[in-house]
Amino acid sequence: MSLGDALSIAMAGLRVNQATMALVSSNVANAETPGYVRKAIDQVTTNTGSIGSGISVVGVNRELDAYIQAQLRTETSGAAYASLKSDILKQLQSIYGNPDSTGTLESSFNGLTAAVQALSTSPDSQSARIGVVNAAQVMAQQLNSMTQAIQTLRGTAETGISDSVASANDLMKQIANINNHLQTNPLGGTSTDSATAALLDQRDQYITQLSQLMDIRVTTNGANQVTVFTNSGVQLVGNEAANLTFDAQGTVTPNTLWNSQASLSALGSIKVSYSNGGAIDLTNTIKSGKIAAYVELRDKTLVDAQTQIDHLAAAMSSTLSDKTTGGTVFPASPATPTGFQLDLTGLQTGNTINVTYTDTASGTQKSVTIVRVDDPSVLPLPATTTPNPNDTVVGVDFSGSFASVVNQLNAALGTSNLQFAGTSPPQVLTVTNNAGFSTVNAASTTKTQTSLTAGSAELPLFTDGGASYTGAISARGSQVTGFAGRITVNTGLVADPSRLVIYSTSPQTLAGDTTRSDFISQQLNTTKLQYSADTGIGSAGAPFKGTLLSFMQQITSTQGATAAAASQLADGQNVVLNTLQQKLSAASGVNIDEEMAHLLSLQNAYSANARVMSTVNDMYKALMQAF
Repeated sequence: MSLGDALSIAMAGLRVNQATMALVSSNVANAETPGYVRKAIDQVTTNTGSIGSGISVVGVNRELDAYIQAQLRTETSGAAYASLKSDILKQLQSIYGNPDSTGTLESSFNGLTAAVQALSTSPDSQSARIGVVNAAQVMAQQLNSMTQAIQTLRGTAETGISDSVASANDLMKQIANINNHLQTNPLGGTSTDSATAALLDQRDQYITQLSQLMDIRVTTNGANQVTVFTNSGVQLVGNEAANLTFDAQGTVTPNTLWNSQASLSALGSIKVSYSNGGAIDLTNTIKSGKIAAYVELRDKTLVDAQTQIDHLAAAMSSTLSDKTTGGTVFPASPATPTGFQLDLTGLQTGNTINVTYTDTASGTQKSVTIVRVDDPSVLPLPATTTPNPNDTVVGVDFSGSFASVVNQLNAALGTSNLQFAGTSPPQVLTVTNNAGFSTVNAASTTKTQTSLTAGSAELPLFTDGGASYTGAISARGSQVTGFAGRITVNTGLVADPSRLVIYSTSPQTLAGDTTRSDFISQQLNTTKLQYSADTGIGSAGAPFKGTLLSFMQQITSTQGATAAAASQLADGQNVVLNTLQQKLSAASGVNIDEEMAHLLSLQNAYSANARVMSTVNDMYKALMQAF
């Protein structure tokens, strides 16, 4: 090896030392910078002369564990989903409050039942009557305020989706811009220059932030360019960024629900659009991240919460106002009875005709619920219209003639071996056996009482914003939807609280009569009702059955358990996320102690290379002096 070769090799060593020291300096300076990945020089051996070997810098390596990074993105998405859901469910739980505290749903209900019991003790007391009205108003207002609070949370979710979509669009544009700025790496692998390495750090930060919003999958090509997909396979970013759109709605109410059919949807949908004009609906395909949490809360969790208090309000109203009247035996004695006659006068939309019969062939007893419908567009009604899983539900259009009603019944229930006939006016429906095939055991009508002095204990204590609550079903939906937000105390009772006792004016109910107050107390406290599986409590095959208070307590405990489970999940996700962050930091972050040790090693290597150069210089001087 010549002295020139030795000098060249030493100078190459100094250059590599200088570049490495600059990189160590950068690592130390960025030790606390979020998303910074530790850098290292990528160096190779070069041939110098006949026997010497030099060194050369070919690029910068990011000391990144790609597997941990991919896992971290997945758990970042899961943690964002779980934390957001837990936060909103805690707010929802606060709406129900602590059962032992005042100003809650249960305390309002207990106040109402206590006022009714006081009225039964002193039915002629004006203050006791007014106390019931006031307690009923507190109960109604509690349901109203809970509805408003739940819908406010749904509105927050709608706004959250909109903000998240805007953030996602910005992040995707940044990722695409960096993709387009990256130069093709001639060496392949992970080696690159310092400027490109900094861009890669920045792009990784954007991708991680995007993973907080939705579940994504990332692939990288040989030029260090990435393609970002949703986990369902929809491409979001390549050389171009897709554009997410969200048509946010201004006001969210119990009746504004999302539907996959745009014409039926009253809430915003998330769509991804491309420059070629194509578009894909992503609303139900995003399964993790903040967007998924917001969508689930808006369209499922909070809708279920509203459904529960709606059904509670409906059950409380109906159990006081609905009167079931058995049919009269047909034909009248002395002939052998073959069925029943039912007076349908006063039957309102949503009210029912109830028939029980025994099938002769099987010997089993079956029940049929016939629902009055005044809007034929909603027919046929779903089997879940009533909570009883053993019911056969038949919706009948009453908007036409009574003869049409009879024909519809015969057409719908012919296979059930029931026969119908009718006369009008008045509207009298006759349901009879089909000899040899069926025996009608019982028939009745359930009608909503609209008068405070109809001569029976039933009364419309609560109304739907002044109108009767009958459980009507129309093209706008079921009357039960949002009823908790509209429930009010009957204005007739507010004007004249004596109607809480006086249920007949001819003959006049005595002022001390407890018939009505006892009825109200019984219905509120001890009568067991069946609740729809739509509430999320019970199931279609085994619906929840209990008193109003037990159903109320079930709602509260269910929400509490759901919030606790969400909090537990969020805590677990955060533990996993923190563990992965620590692993990534250990594998790819900057360790100051290691960098300082590396710096000392570089200092020694720099001194050694400088000593070689000094020695070569002395040898050159010696040669020059020799001549």
